[in-house]
Amino acid sequence: MKHPYLAKLLFLLLFAGLGFPSGAYAQTGSISGRVTDNKNEGIPGATVLIEGTSLGSSSNVDGTYSIQNVPAGPQTLVISFVGYNTVRRPVTVVAGQNTEVSAGLIENATQLSEAVVVGYGTQRRQDVTGSVATVDSREFVQGQVTNPEQLIQGKVAGVSITTAGGAPGTGSVIRIRGNSSLNANSDPLYVIDGVPVDKGDISGASNPLSLINPNDIETFTVLKDASATAIYGNRASGGVILITTKRGLQGEKLRVEVNSQTGVSRVARRYETLSTDEFRRQIQENGSPSQIATLGTANTNWQDEIYRTAGTFDNTVSLIGSVAKVPFRVSYGNLYQEGIVITNQLKRNTGSVSLTPTLLNDRLRIDINAKGSVVDNRFVDYGYVAGAGQYDPTQPVRSNEAQFSRFGGYFQFLNPTTGAPLGNAPTNPVAAINNSNNTSNVKRLIGNVQLDYKVHGVEGLRANLNLGLDASRGRGNNVISPNDFGNYEVSTDPGLSGRFSQYAQDKDMQLMEAYLAYGKQLGGTKFDMQAGHAYQSFVTQGPNFLDYRSNRDTLVTRGETLSLPGYYNKYVLVSFFGRATMNVRDKYLLTATVRNDHTSRFRQGYRSGIFPALGLAWRVKNEDFLKDNNTLSELKLRAGYGRTGQQDIGGVYDTQPRYVVGTSTSQYPLGNNSTAPGLTYSAQGYNSVLTWETTNTYNAGLDLGFLDNRLTATLDVYQRTASDLLAEVDQSAGSNLTNRLNANIGSLRNRGVELGLNYGVFRSENLTWDVNLNGAYNVNKITDLGLQPEGFPGYNVGGIGGGTGNTIQINTVGQPANTFYVRRQVYGPDGRPIQGLYANSARNSSNTDAGDYYYKQPAPLVTLGFSSNVVYNKFTFAFTLRGNVGNYVYNTNAAGLGTYANAQGSTNFVSNLNPDVLNTGFTRQQLFSDYYVQNASFLRCENISLGYNIGKVLGASTLRVTGNVQNAFLITKYTGIDPEVASPGTNGAPATFGIDTNFYPRARTYTLGLALGF
Repeated sequence: MKHPYLAKLLFLLLFAGLGFPSGAYAQTGSISGRVTDNKNEGIPGATVLIEGTSLGSSSNVDGTYSIQNVPAGPQTLVISFVGYNTVRRPVTVVAGQNTEVSAGLIENATQLSEAVVVGYGTQRRQDVTGSVATVDSREFVQGQVTNPEQLIQGKVAGVSITTAGGAPGTGSVIRIRGNSSLNANSDPLYVIDGVPVDKGDISGASNPLSLINPNDIETFTVLKDASATAIYGNRASGGVILITTKRGLQGEKLRVEVNSQTGVSRVARRYETLSTDEFRRQIQENGSPSQIATLGTANTNWQDEIYRTAGTFDNTVSLIGSVAKVPFRVSYGNLYQEGIVITNQLKRNTGSVSLTPTLLNDRLRIDINAKGSVVDNRFVDYGYVAGAGQYDPTQPVRSNEAQFSRFGGYFQFLNPTTGAPLGNAPTNPVAAINNSNNTSNVKRLIGNVQLDYKVHGVEGLRANLNLGLDASRGRGNNVISPNDFGNYEVSTDPGLSGRFSQYAQDKDMQLMEAYLAYGKQLGGTKFDMQAGHAYQSFVTQGPNFLDYRSNRDTLVTRGETLSLPGYYNKYVLVSFFGRATMNVRDKYLLTATVRNDHTSRFRQGYRSGIFPALGLAWRVKNEDFLKDNNTLSELKLRAGYGRTGQQDIGGVYDTQPRYVVGTSTSQYPLGNNSTAPGLTYSAQGYNSVLTWETTNTYNAGLDLGFLDNRLTATLDVYQRTASDLLAEVDQSAGSNLTNRLNANIGSLRNRGVELGLNYGVFRSENLTWDVNLNGAYNVNKITDLGLQPEGFPGYNVGGIGGGTGNTIQINTVGQPANTFYVRRQVYGPDGRPIQGLYANSARNSSNTDAGDYYYKQPAPLVTLGFSSNVVYNKFTFAFTLRGNVGNYVYNTNAAGLGTYANAQGSTNFVSNLNPDVLNTGFTRQQLFSDYYVQNASFLRCENISLGYNIGKVLGASTLRVTGNVQNAFLITKYTGIDPEVASPGTNGAPATFGIDTNFYPRARTYTLGLALGF
């Protein structure tokens, strides 16, 4: 950076040209110094202002600050930082000279607990009656973080965040206090700078949150119990996560921040397979002569061929400051991330703007926020990744033989007579990945303008108006080469092979919220009340496309002439909400909320849902008998009840009678012209009495603080019961136009305990050590599934391969959701499982379910997190551990590939085996054996970080260097590729847990980071 101050100079010249005084002819001086805490550590971000002016600054990473162009004469310096007592220092400024003023701030336990973001506003921490947890940027998981939710993995008790694989931008499944529903959306509601964003998928983006730059985020606030979430009633059953982005401070001087990270990633854990020599030996000993004859002479590690050392470059530049009374922050981010699988990559460009001016003598506060992103993806089919674990290792990647030229020189299993692809043979995984160019371009804009006005003449009355939007545009296509094995066409024209498919989707959310808030103090009692109205609309639309061959003129389905119409879906939420809080002498607290939602997804008479909540708290610490206790700094008892709602299941018109356009397979010939078939319309099943799923939550909590809150603890116990469950269930024959339909049935219960501990272990001038420990225990149980026939085992879920309609999980009364439903394996004297022998199971001789039993669950019983942060002089060292206990996973790869039948499926080709076959000796698949449901408890080191604050260098006011390792190690008994497996639901389908199939492995990433301030 040749001219590090160029950006600031241009910015100042611009405003000077507009008439702002430059101070060149004024009698001015400057003030500089350092802001420190009680350990003499620099406090970054402290506000330093000249009282009565807009002149000011904020401290850098090491606590230093500088204010230029200060008028000569006596001044008062005001130094403040959230959580510390404000310091006022008189100072006499001498023209043309710099005056040194440093200050040490003292922690204020009361202020440290202030400014907790809640629904539609903020509260002091000590006034909160619900279960609320906040994680700020100082506590985030460090390193190469692509998706914002990964910043708080392992940081909040009761919040489970499972990333669905290691591909860049992969979606996560987030559960707050367990699954809140059977088939409806159990994801939390995200509110970004006051905008409740669309929870649905965006075509072309595997994770909608990956479109947001994590570097722009300041805090996460998790609302866990219903007394905290009910203010968002209609979509809050899965909890609420409030995301606040970074912004400028009033009086802050102009500064530039640059954050740059460079990372290298390698696969951490692979699919288990036999080595080439082991595989060749097994086929020669157990295969038929024709199978032995198919063995090649190569020694190919197919996983080595598809995995690579991947690079990542992530840069964010921020301009922060304040002009007059307009604080601002502008940022630009650029991310280029390669996946560990060849061809897989993500490119993301983001921009954000935040303006927070105050006008009309500080009566009107305006928050303007805009976050935009453009993301380009190149995806890879996870099936090809898994396929590399089973492809014959004796075959080469490429071959010079003429018969393979048709396939780009890649080896393939071919029919020896015709040279065409061999039926049911797997494709060369390297060729398949390289032949597929599956790309997308997604644009997203989230923005809002929020006006908060203190009404003149009525002290304590505020009017708030929030106008927001969330608009996204997804475009994508998959171009498959004419050389592709799976799209072979017998033709001399290569354009008649391959495939071209595309999609497009536009999504628009519009928001209008308005409320009045009134606060009043009468003696020792403080009241706050607010009431408001919200309107939110969601529109999803786009065209439908047919698939073509590579020439993009020939349809894949020959003779198909159907012109597909586009689609348009819209639903609206209209809501009324209110909240009242009461604080009596800072001892007795009450919060009451209610929300009335109306959704267009349901029919008249079923649209309205009322969601009330009540929270109570007693601050025992402020009672006379504890007020003067210096050891105990906080003791608060909390209790709350609330009801929240759920509506996200299926399509937005599923409660309406309707017809849909038929597909190409349901056209009808008109007259004798069979080449011009007519469109058909088919009636769809519907449930006209579908209504809200409701969740009732009881919560009791205890907040403790010791030694001026050096040690804090939070304990919560809860029961959450969802009733009128939204679920897809079987229908009696002839009772509707479909055999399965969404309906309200039964109930589901979660009970649990959460504990969070924060402890400042060591405090000295040169050394500090802080630790965080959190844990949660949750028991999930289905308590009712409505009226069912006698002997009904439950609803089968959790599809697996090996046949049509195979499932391995079930939802049944008395068991956790998605319980494994399997056969009880019998073992021999040598401890090995006996093929085909099960205890009390009719599946020994048939495919009936009689005798099967309920066994274990995919959701963990216990989730744990542990973080440690050490600061020694200019060094920092931090790590984050997290773990699950009591979760089980069905090892699909061992069940499907760990038998000799896998290698003997054809006489013309053979496939590799899972090494588990050496333990079992199975000659055929035993898909439903409980042998393959494995304990997947684990301990994972999410991140290790080491940093050094160099200070001023090369024109920068601060320079910090960090080294990070992510996914540093994993301890587990699970023998599959990863004990954490989950798949986010798409198009309204529920997420799936506990089935390890076609998984994209997680990487181990080494990152070097630089943070500069100017």
